Amino acid sequence: MSETAKVARHRILVVDDDEHIQKSLSQYLEMEDFEVEVASSGQEALERAALQAFDLVLLDIMMPEMDGFEVVESLRAQEATSRVPIILLTARGQDTDVLKGYHLGVSSYLTKPFNLDELVETIREVLEADAAPRHD
Repeated sequence: MSETAKVARHRILVVDDDEHIQKSLSQYLEMEDFEVEVASSGQEALERAALQAFDLVLLDIMMPEMDGFEVVESLRAQEATSRVPIILLTARGQDTDVLKGYHLGVSSYLTKPFNLDELVETIREVLEADAAPRHD
């Protein structure tokens, strides 16, 4: 009898300075069979991303010291993280912020408050699109 290979779980980095959001997102995403790491600041997110590979980054914009846009720019500037899908999850829903996020190369932009099921669906869609063959 052959051993079935265990399917690797997708690794998500959740970046938010709000501990309540970190905890609730982590618990829900883990229940949905994702592996979750948490960072409380932009700098911590960059340090974690430099040490290990993530399949997706879920990122808040409004954080002290380094905002989410700066984190996106830094991730895009590094070869190892330049193509990691990023979903901005933020209370900032102004058109200018949404456009700025997409111009920086984020995969999706969701505003708080958000529906957890919608978030998981968006994550799965982004991961599926990222897994599709590239022709560039």
